[in-house]
Amino acid sequence: MRKKISQKCDNDYPLQGRFSGGLMEDCETTKVLVISIVGLLFTAGIQWLVAALSGSVALFANSIHAFADALTSIPLWLAFWLSRRPKTKKFPYGLNRSEDIAGLFILLIISLSILIVMYESITRMFHATEPNNLWAVSVAAIVGFIGNEAVALFRIRMGVKIGSAALIADGKHAQIDGLTSLSVLLGIIGIGLGYPIVDPLVGFAISIMMLFTLKNSASLVFTRLLDGIDPAIIDQIKTSCLLVDKIHEVTDIRARWLGHEIHAQLSIAVDGQLSVTDGHNIAKTVIRRLHYDIPHLTSVEVHIDPVEERGSIYHMDDIRKTM
Repeated sequence: MRKKISQKCDNDYPLQGRFSGGLMEDCETTKVLVISIVGLLFTAGIQWLVAALSGSVALFANSIHAFADALTSIPLWLAFWLSRRPKTKKFPYGLNRSEDIAGLFILLIISLSILIVMYESITRMFHATEPNNLWAVSVAAIVGFIGNEAVALFRIRMGVKIGSAALIADGKHAQIDGLTSLSVLLGIIGIGLGYPIVDPLVGFAISIMMLFTLKNSASLVFTRLLDGIDPAIIDQIKTSCLLVDKIHEVTDIRARWLGHEIHAQLSIAVDGQLSVTDGHNIAKTVIRRLHYDIPHLTSVEVHIDPVEERGSIYHMDDIRKTM
């Protein structure tokens, strides 16, 4: 079984497919972001116009949420464009970190939209006014649901196609936004029953839902800014390396996200009697194996140690002796 796996990883095609797929992923993701921006701005524009004419706080809150979703795609789109710029001596790792910086702008936009919605909702609670044109509000809410659902399904379908977990998650987030559009209908029902206070209450509830979105997004953004990564990826790197023949141990595994790409470093322990060429060939097999097994992995640095002196602790001991 191990022999078959090694032969599969030694084949050039999976490795080439991974790198060419990376460029395709960038282009496809940019296309999805552009279409999403247009769709969400159209939906949000209709909702905002009806909210302005009817005075519905719930619909206003939902339109602000939709505008925020559309605006968050813009810095992400710019970051994808920058990430495709060639590496230079000044930026040897490229500009992929721009995606993480874009994440900070996204958090800022979401935070500002939450404050606007909360302020408007609380103000209307104490100075209640009954919205008019309820039929138009109902239609706008349904349009918001359909628009968000269409964008969500498109994002999820394209995310599955190009293997982008972020795009799939963003699509599921858009589906939640569609449900908030339907919640506007609750405010209309409350008004119909003689309780206009339900409308700003629904708007406030939407702002609370946006807070949870902010919390989850902030956790992901700051984890990546601090070079955090899912421990399961580290475990997968070790497991994949140990499946390669002649490797005794894998140590000093490090990996981090740069934008939507993973960069990894690790040490492998092999028989100290192997030639430099044999060790180099083992390292090449490890690199091919990891590119095949780990999604979004772009670069791997492999250090080779003799099994008798495995791990970085031996290098540190040598440094201390010379000091």
